[in-house]
Amino acid sequence: MSKEKEILHRFFKGESQRSIAAVLRVSRNTVAKVVKACHEHPLDAAALDGMDLAALHHHLFPAEADLPGQVQPDYEFIHKELLKSGVTLKLLWEEYAADCRQANKLYFMYSQFCKRYRDFVDHHHLTMHIHHKPAERLMVDWAGTTLKLYNPETGAVTKAYLFVATLPFSMYCYAEACRDMKEHSWIQAHIHLMEFLGGSARLLVSDNLRTGIISHRKHEDPIANRSYQEFADHYGMALLPARVLAPKDKAAVEGSVGQVTTHIIAKLRNRKFFDLYEMNQAIQEELYRFNEAPFQKKDGSRSSIFHMEECPFLRPLPQCPYEYADWKKATVQLNYHITVDHQNYSVPYEYVRKRVDVRLTSHVVEIYTEGRRIANHKRIVGKRGQYSTVEEHMPKNHQLYSQWDGNRFRRWSEKCGEHVHTVIERLLASYRVEEQAYKGCLALLKLSDQYGIPRLNTACELALRQVPSPRYKLIQNILVTQQDIKIEQPAAHSQNAFVRGAAYYGGEYHGK
Repeated sequence: MSKEKEILHRFFKGESQRSIAAVLRVSRNTVAKVVKACHEHPLDAAALDGMDLAALHHHLFPAEADLPGQVQPDYEFIHKELLKSGVTLKLLWEEYAADCRQANKLYFMYSQFCKRYRDFVDHHHLTMHIHHKPAERLMVDWAGTTLKLYNPETGAVTKAYLFVATLPFSMYCYAEACRDMKEHSWIQAHIHLMEFLGGSARLLVSDNLRTGIISHRKHEDPIANRSYQEFADHYGMALLPARVLAPKDKAAVEGSVGQVTTHIIAKLRNRKFFDLYEMNQAIQEELYRFNEAPFQKKDGSRSSIFHMEECPFLRPLPQCPYEYADWKKATVQLNYHITVDHQNYSVPYEYVRKRVDVRLTSHVVEIYTEGRRIANHKRIVGKRGQYSTVEEHMPKNHQLYSQWDGNRFRRWSEKCGEHVHTVIERLLASYRVEEQAYKGCLALLKLSDQYGIPRLNTACELALRQVPSPRYKLIQNILVTQQDIKIEQPAAHSQNAFVRGAAYYGGEYHGK
């Protein structure tokens, strides 16, 4: 139908049917059919110029006008359905054709269906919806232009970097100033972005910066930073970084960066900020005006399109916001502890000498191996070198030892006798740190199992005569050599012993 007029124009000029078919790239049968219809329903060149395509077709083929026409698709409904995730024009045409077949009605072929939809979109100025679906992509980037942050005491100037995010469907924007472009600032800005939007998108599109993407080689899947991947998983988003040296993959945020630079950074250029919070308050005020500003070539604003058309499609946020976590590597030491940030945390002793992954948040330390968590601790703050030890992580013999303290050793020694108690007291007092004496105390008291309590008490008495603060080795040696048994007893008096009387010492026989 679209080339009937061109065929007749060339035919009236005297061109052959074969050449007309070759030039217009239609079949010779089509050209012959149109020429035959022109002979059956005469038409001159002047009348041809004054007729549109529909009127010409009706004149040449009047019989077709009596046939039932194709069902007109509801393109307004089709346009709204296309906003849903996974819905395509091909799918909607198949549904439309199936409905027409079921009702025994004619329908447009796929090419005509698409052409008529494009005409509908152009007429209603809705081309933006063709390229982006609501809440499908969220694009993020750093602005190239920085802001100035002043030190209130010294007046020194430092840079503040602007994080920018855009939803390309509505072009709704978010901006936040950060002290640096490190991973922690990058993740924290994303967390605040989720709170600002009140939901998350399906895809998160970023640049290939090291704080987000570790590697993105051609023909290979991108490798994301572990914390960034964890953040995306927490909010149910898939990371889809732009191709290397392909800024058009995130054209929406690239354009927004330029606009934000003009509407926010430029407007704040003459203001002095001494605090990052104060700076972000000013940025939020300008950002609100930027999002509320009406579009120049279409109705509405970024804010109105976002709240009316895109917000309902955002994914709900999880119950708890993501807490930034730093990942580190550590080796389990022989004392079944790892050292992270100058603090020590226990690990099950079976993992001694193994390499583990450590996830650190501001409150919790989690330890993983091969993707499985094997320990978690409350994060230690303050003085370096502190220990967090879980008793179950210790070997059985160490668990027994860990249950003792100085008071328990004292109570045990009192049951063994006065001298044993004295030795234990002096042993505990002889060390600068009481815990250093526990091993010796335990070994000393265990001697009662082998030699009995009375012998141990006697051995401690002998040891105290030799040194003020005897040790385990001395007391053990006394028991082994049985010195406690060989103590001399007082000589017994015989009943038949001769005893000289008082007379012998100056008595009556003293002069004899």
